[in-house]
Amino acid sequence: MDLIWESTLMVLTGILLLRIAGRKSISQMTLAQTVVMISIGSIIIQPIIESSLFRTMVAASVFIAALIIMEYVQVKWNFAEKFITGKSKVVIENGILNIPELKKMRFSVDQLEMRLRQQGISDIADVKVATIEPNGQIGYELKEDAKPLTVRQFKQLLAQTPQDVEDSPSPLFKEVINPTEPSSSQKTLK
Repeated sequence: MDLIWESTLMVLTGILLLRIAGRKSISQMTLAQTVVMISIGSIIIQPIIESSLFRTMVAASVFIAALIIMEYVQVKWNFAEKFITGKSKVVIENGILNIPELKKMRFSVDQLEMRLRQQGISDIADVKVATIEPNGQIGYELKEDAKPLTVRQFKQLLAQTPQDVEDSPSPLFKEVINPTEPSSSQKTLK
């Protein structure tokens, strides 16, 4: 019965500590955050193996405190953010792959293309800049010709064309008359 009580208490403690740590999915976590979360998972198991419930709760709390301090330091100082989290890496520039950077990151062209397709991008040539962010996500900016039409651009386009065609006194299309050919009224008179 003690094992069930301790396990339930550790699961609730884990949930509480992870709520304090913040709401990020695994794909959004930085390297430091992932290490802390894995460590907490390992620590939470310890009371089942040993009978040190209090020590385990304190150790897990220390990991969460360390995570919160690291996040604060990253927000406060830019150099700390670069050291702890890293910087985004440019992998496409003006539609051209940066193969040396991909090799450094151990990232294949096929993996990059798959991620771009998941974002709705079918042609690398349409990409102005693409980066792999520290959390592993793809950031990108499309070239002007490949960007989708925005509502503002659509409204500007509509403002350039006649809006009230039905209210207009002149017809939508004007008949073009060839001056060398006799008009239809002249043809009937003959």
